Amino acid sequence: MLPTFSPTASASATPPPRPIPGSYGPPVIGALRDRLDYFWFQSQDEFFRRRAATHRSTVFRTNIPPTFPFFVGIDPRVVAVVDAAAFTALFDNTLVDKRDILIGPYNPGAGFTGGTRVGVYLDTEEPEHERVKKFAMALLHRSAQTWPAELRAGVDGMLDAVEADLAKATGDKPSANYIVPLQQCIFRFLCKALVGADPSADWLVDRFGFTILDVWLALQILPTQKIGLIQPLEELLIHSFPLPSFVIWPGYYLLYRFVEKHGAEAVEFAAREHGIGKKDAINNLLFVLGFNAFGGFSVFLPFLVAKIGEASDPAGLRPRLREEVRAVMRASGDAVFGFKAVREMPLVRSTVYEMLRMQPPVPLQFGRARKDFVLRSHGGAAFQVAKGEVLCGYQPLAMRDPEVFDRPEEFVPERFLGDEGQALLQHLFWSNGPETTQPAAGNKQCAAKEVVVDTACMLVAELFRRYDDFEVEGTSFTKLVKRQPAPSLSPAAAGAK
Repeated sequence: MLPTFSPTASASATPPPRPIPGSYGPPVIGALRDRLDYFWFQSQDEFFRRRAATHRSTVFRTNIPPTFPFFVGIDPRVVAVVDAAAFTALFDNTLVDKRDILIGPYNPGAGFTGGTRVGVYLDTEEPEHERVKKFAMALLHRSAQTWPAELRAGVDGMLDAVEADLAKATGDKPSANYIVPLQQCIFRFLCKALVGADPSADWLVDRFGFTILDVWLALQILPTQKIGLIQPLEELLIHSFPLPSFVIWPGYYLLYRFVEKHGAEAVEFAAREHGIGKKDAINNLLFVLGFNAFGGFSVFLPFLVAKIGEASDPAGLRPRLREEVRAVMRASGDAVFGFKAVREMPLVRSTVYEMLRMQPPVPLQFGRARKDFVLRSHGGAAFQVAKGEVLCGYQPLAMRDPEVFDRPEEFVPERFLGDEGQALLQHLFWSNGPETTQPAAGNKQCAAKEVVVDTACMLVAELFRRYDDFEVEGTSFTKLVKRQPAPSLSPAAAGAK
């Protein structure tokens, strides 16, 4: 039975709020110390776990990178939130402002988005937010007819490439890395399904489009990410100053012209139905395509494939997933797995949900307090938050909250099955909102919340449509067993039946 919680935030002072534990330390030195812990001496996960343990609280004060010396005008001070109860305050638009705070106090700037302040950086109280959010949701609705077929075509191309590489591999344990084929698959199918533009119409875009997006993404988020370079080189070269947008302008301009020419129908739809000018429409399209969709899938799908493909498979997951997928295939033939079909695969869906719980594509969510309010956590714990303070929610801990989830640190593919499993979906926050709520023009929840889950399910289904078994090590397939045709009855046996 799930525990019940007090409201996460209230203007009431009963029970009385206590001071938020933790400290920002001395000016400059405190922020620099936390930055070095975050990037160098500890992992991101350890950074939050240690501070929660030290303060014996799931709400505490700390600094979050990037910081000193050349990030001018950025205040690294945040109120960290790492439990499921308090975390939901981040979804209450009456309490928090999401203006220019997508990846924290640091904002890469509109130089990366063609001079447009794109939808994710807009707060719900800004008039343009509703217009852009409705455009994104309408695009997804329009793409529903072609999405599954384009995905299968992309996945088939990816797996053809992986099979060819694996056949050529040598050594005691041959393997084939699938990251480049996967990113090519994601880029091509998203361009076709979402923008209505076929990359094959432009050789440069088809060949280098996904690489351009990788560099474009990296330049925006690297100041906030640990990448594993030799220290102190990483601190000096990556985390000490904003990375310039002009480096990627030629590539971004190539993609801009591609969308302008080959995605003209989507651009015209933005102007006709939503009153969005061409420049802003294209820049918003590129952000949805490149940051939200391509970036999110590139982070999440490898975790999903690697987990399912574990050689040991201690839970015997692959045979069960294969049987569930094949049962739907037997009922519908070898047709393309559409949205309806994958919703008839409860174990596949639960497995995807569990991976989103363990490895959310975006681990941190931020919001700036619109007013003074009381933040409530488990057991009646209450904390006073002041207007203007930045809340930093760390999802990988909030979605492993032992007050909510049994065996929270374990990957349990069946976790979200049945009525009790469905009830847990209210604590699945990967989409900037609970899984039980829906994206709308008036909230900041991911417009593609349902599509992301369905797409991940389709990928799993396609793997088991094609293979009886497979194994993955890291980002490489080490074993692919092609699906064997079902044995057919001989004419004599069929007549005897």
